[in-house]
Amino acid sequence: MDKIRSLTGMLDHYNDGDILSPSFKLFEVEKKIKDIFLNYRLQEIRTPLLEDINLFNRSVGNTSDIVNKEIYSFNDKNEKTIALRPEGTASVIRSVIEKKLDQANHKLWYLGPMWRYERPQKGRFRQFHQAGVELLGFEEGLPEFEMMSIVCTIINNFNLKNTSIKINHLGTTEIKELFCNALIEFLIPHKRLLDENDLKRLDKNPLRILDTKNKELQKILKDAPSIKNFLNESSIDLLNNIKIEFSDICDIDIDYSLVRGLDYYSGFVFEAISSDLGAQDSFLGGGRYDQLCSKLGGKNLPSIGMAIGLERFADLVTVNRRSVKMVSFLILTSNLEPKAYKIAHHLRSLNAEIVLDIHLSSGSLKSKLRRANKDNSDYAIIIGEDELNNNTVLLKPLKDELKDQQIVSLDELYDFYKTL
Repeated sequence: MDKIRSLTGMLDHYNDGDILSPSFKLFEVEKKIKDIFLNYRLQEIRTPLLEDINLFNRSVGNTSDIVNKEIYSFNDKNEKTIALRPEGTASVIRSVIEKKLDQANHKLWYLGPMWRYERPQKGRFRQFHQAGVELLGFEEGLPEFEMMSIVCTIINNFNLKNTSIKINHLGTTEIKELFCNALIEFLIPHKRLLDENDLKRLDKNPLRILDTKNKELQKILKDAPSIKNFLNESSIDLLNNIKIEFSDICDIDIDYSLVRGLDYYSGFVFEAISSDLGAQDSFLGGGRYDQLCSKLGGKNLPSIGMAIGLERFADLVTVNRRSVKMVSFLILTSNLEPKAYKIAHHLRSLNAEIVLDIHLSSGSLKSKLRRANKDNSDYAIIIGEDELNNNTVLLKPLKDELKDQQIVSLDELYDFYKTL
């Protein structure tokens, strides 16, 4: 027992992602999001949970927090370093390249567990779940509108309040380089304010400094060059057109300081936030990553994607469970249980819309009825030895006090159950 206690104590920080259906909304959220994806005719893709760590080093970027301090990695028996996937996009692109599908267009979605070795926080566990969309092989333009349509549909279908979408454009590779040089020139006189992490970003990816959590540096950055002054007309037009076209559907704002945490983003980027989440207010985000496929050894594949953190998203939503009838099946004798189970099996085949709960534990009729009422059952079907011998059951309404319990034949029970 002491060994068990020791083990459970050791695992406290790793089992913070346990999910139990009766007390968690995640399953309902997942189902509704899947329905939205299918409505947009997206195709599902499933990738392995384990990947070569180099995939994320090359795609996510060495300046990202994921690679620097949040990735779960270890050596296998062949001393090859592998990692539990921290995000979905890199794995999708790796799969497309390996299957030689990187010369065609694809509209994909995925859903599954991810891992990040970070301090657990509200709505983010070390094992968490993401749902994502990847529109592969499409040049900038229409795909941005399609992606914003998906995002707005998710927000509206879940009836989310106090949410807004921030959009920005990071420019072409050349524009991005010009802006980064201007940002470096601006920041050099303020180098003393940069912590160790920001100094690394200044050297390798200056854009990430715009996402700093340093309050003093944030004040300085208000006077920093804006990428708006470097963007070409078509990029600014794209932002303005998206804002105009979706203004009556979702709350969308252009935020020229918005950057994304992963190095592969370029061009159009976006993020959905909610004031109901507190300081960690982002629950959905994404953007364009036109160079990722070629960077990983594939063909040129301009693409845009997004991901939703489902645990954090579930904190925002109220899921109305579909109203279904529930029936408790109570067996009072162990002598003829196989025959009773055959009746229950037949009932389930007659009406799949009814939840039929067979009480497997032993106990008195009183205790079983108490459990049925606690489970909010509409009816109890009670079978004792006399009922089984006479091919009858006792049908007891549990919510309608005006209705009396009655003994019915099996045929009468089946007819009743089909129309319940």
